[in-house]
Amino acid sequence: MRLVVAGSPAAAVPTLRRLAASDHEIAAVLTRPPTPQGRKRVLTPTPVARVAEELGLPVIEASRVDDDVTLQLVDLDVDLGVIVAYGALLRRPALDAPRHGWINLHFSDLPAYRGAAPVQRAVMAGDTTTAATVFQLVEALDAGPVFAAEPFVIGPEATSGEVLAAMAETGAAVVARVVDGIAAGTATATEQVGEPTVAPKTTIEDGRIDFAEPASAVHARIRGVTPEPGAFAHLGETRVKLLRVARSGGPGDPAPSLAPGALAVQGGRLFVGTGDGPLVLTEVQPAGKKAMDAAAWARGLGELDGKTLA
Repeated sequence: MRLVVAGSPAAAVPTLRRLAASDHEIAAVLTRPPTPQGRKRVLTPTPVARVAEELGLPVIEASRVDDDVTLQLVDLDVDLGVIVAYGALLRRPALDAPRHGWINLHFSDLPAYRGAAPVQRAVMAGDTTTAATVFQLVEALDAGPVFAAEPFVIGPEATSGEVLAAMAETGAAVVARVVDGIAAGTATATEQVGEPTVAPKTTIEDGRIDFAEPASAVHARIRGVTPEPGAFAHLGETRVKLLRVARSGGPGDPAPSLAPGALAVQGGRLFVGTGDGPLVLTEVQPAGKKAMDAAAWARGLGELDGKTLA
């Protein structure tokens, strides 16, 4: 089949590579325009644009699918559109440009977590499983019938970034199977069943940690907002990014009793109190400094009595 592939971030790259290596033809790649990156704000193409160029594929860069982009899609005369985290909505007649419409890879077990941040919200909620789902794109948000869903286990210490990277590989294989099935005329889609939940885009405030919450909730939130937008708390006036955290306690693993946010070094580890027991901070980044081992950072603070993350 003749395809157009739409995507922007690194999570879309495995699908692009998988389809480029298949028997199908990619007529063009649709991605968002370059954006300023880094301290020098250098205009940088999306990961998908860079890989498309590497593969010698035509690229359409657009922040939204307006009339001009829609005409380009129509002129491509493609059989199917494949979209993975493109970053903009498609409306009719863009949805109707490919003969078989568009399929979308979504990183949740639909109808759960419809929206922009399904992995982050699932990890923040403490979920242990999710799915890479391929569905028919419709005008309603992530609401189309499902072709296939591959279950995925969320590791107990995995961050949302790690989960997303692994799911991108899993999802690429699911997309390839669905594309082959559509080409062969054997693919079928079924309507979503169950009560939908939403996964709105994360904000900086989602990364603010409240250590009065239970340890399980604090642990899940830090993992869920890592690497973006990032977990943080304040030690006095200093903002501290919380990059890595681990559970503590259990037989053979004694932990100090601490008030929420209170710090203590024990056995070479930095503990922080929560609402129902301590966690271990393993990596932090104080404002204006590089990421560092959390216990080493704490030793540099001197006496920890009275020092609290809030």
